[in-house]
Amino acid sequence: MVVIMQVTPCEILVNYTIQQALFQYYRCAGDLKYGILAIKKSEGSVRYMTTDILIIGAGITGTALAREISRYDVSCVVIDRACDVAEGATKANSGIVHAGYDAVPGTLKAKYNVAGAAAYPGLCRELGVPYRCCGALVIGFDEADEATLRDLLERGIRNGVEGLRILDHDDVLKMEPNLNPEVHSALYVPTSAIVSPYELAFALADDAALNGVVFRFDQPVRSVEKTDSGCWKVCTDTDQYECRAVVNCAGASGAEIHNMISDNPLEMIHRRGQYYLLDRAERQPFEMTVFQCPSRMGKGVLVSPTVHGNLLLGPTAEDIGDPLDTATTAEGLAEILQKAGRTWPGISTRTNITNFSGIRAHLTTGDFMVGPVSGCENAYEAVGIESPGLSSAPAIAEDLCRMIAGEMKWQRKDDDRIRPVPAREKAFSTMTAEERSEMVRKDPLYGNIICRCETVTEAEIRQAVRRPVGARTIDGVKRRTRAGMGRCQGGFCLPRVAAIIAEETGCSLAEVTKDGGNSRILAEPLDAFLKGGGDCE
Repeated sequence: MVVIMQVTPCEILVNYTIQQALFQYYRCAGDLKYGILAIKKSEGSVRYMTTDILIIGAGITGTALAREISRYDVSCVVIDRACDVAEGATKANSGIVHAGYDAVPGTLKAKYNVAGAAAYPGLCRELGVPYRCCGALVIGFDEADEATLRDLLERGIRNGVEGLRILDHDDVLKMEPNLNPEVHSALYVPTSAIVSPYELAFALADDAALNGVVFRFDQPVRSVEKTDSGCWKVCTDTDQYECRAVVNCAGASGAEIHNMISDNPLEMIHRRGQYYLLDRAERQPFEMTVFQCPSRMGKGVLVSPTVHGNLLLGPTAEDIGDPLDTATTAEGLAEILQKAGRTWPGISTRTNITNFSGIRAHLTTGDFMVGPVSGCENAYEAVGIESPGLSSAPAIAEDLCRMIAGEMKWQRKDDDRIRPVPAREKAFSTMTAEERSEMVRKDPLYGNIICRCETVTEAEIRQAVRRPVGARTIDGVKRRTRAGMGRCQGGFCLPRVAAIIAEETGCSLAEVTKDGGNSRILAEPLDAFLKGGGDCE
């Protein structure tokens, strides 16, 4: 039996649960055009979908690009190998919006870093994402380090970074009195900022989805090839996509995808960075991000506040063979403490609440690759987007979309067809007593605190699941609401969060996962366990 349904993207995408259910059991046929989505029912799982453009990768670059493309009268699908947006480097980095002093002048890193950083204040304000211009110091401990700092100053000036200056020992300690008193000098970077990278990616994805972009997860790409009709065919473990244009924003898998598309192979080094995350405090020891002089392996170990009041230490820089190996090691964590201790002699991990790591996608060319894939018509890429990739993402997305739209001759939508993301309420934890009382009066679920560490309510968790690209896992809720981000790391709130996810999505509690795949919270339904004679021992 074949059933044809015609529905608008908005009708599907406002309720992401409906979108997910439809695409689990239906396959798409024909050209997807804004306003009409044609779906055919098929036996088994989804096998075939056509779209004007397919983006591989739902990290900060892929979601920023999807938002830009959603302003055009074309169909767009974003796929990712993971179970959610921002599951790669976007969820595991320093959260720094670099000013642009470190990138070599004339490189794409320099170009996009400075332009992207300039876009952040307005973008985060528009999307309601935490952002703070806290400034940064790059510190040195001797005259040789000061020479490096002066080189960075000159680079920054050539790149157009404003307000840079060299500080002497006394001025540095006036700004940050908890620094190592042996500090010799520092480069002051007043325009350096901090942001929540995964929250920005979620907001970008929501905006794109509300404007017609479809997101599909658990879609590891196995092949990319050109068809006889001139389109691109992308195959995953379960599904097949045919598109007029394909864009590689696959992060740590970027070189692998490039090599499926092009006969000119790329080589990528996967560089792991491990971190400490310390608990929130009324006043952290540092107001600014503090770097040490950089090396060829990166910007070195930093000590930095986060937008939510935690303190971050790291990262390491370890070249590894497995692009998915995000383990932390005793050796790596010891290295962080040893190096960060030179910045902060009073360092203590007594308030450490978690450790994590992420993978940086370092191309052997040393620079970003952004634009058309050479010799491959209608194939584009943003590859090797390591630091300052977070800072650069808005500018990369805007420039890449401009290239694609020009070559594909797309028409931009009228402004009245672009749906703004609805303003989200302030986090309950940041409200005044009067604001909290008013929210509880409007919605009693605000009166039920689920996460005590971070003061997250049931209303906020349910809203996180109901977002246009909503949470489907424990970690998805955590990163959208901070439930489970506190000192107990979900020890108290996890069972209730899991129950809410099950209620909202219609799945069983046994199907709820921590982070997709086989990371199920329960091995079997509790009632089956008890019926089988289990007990609490």
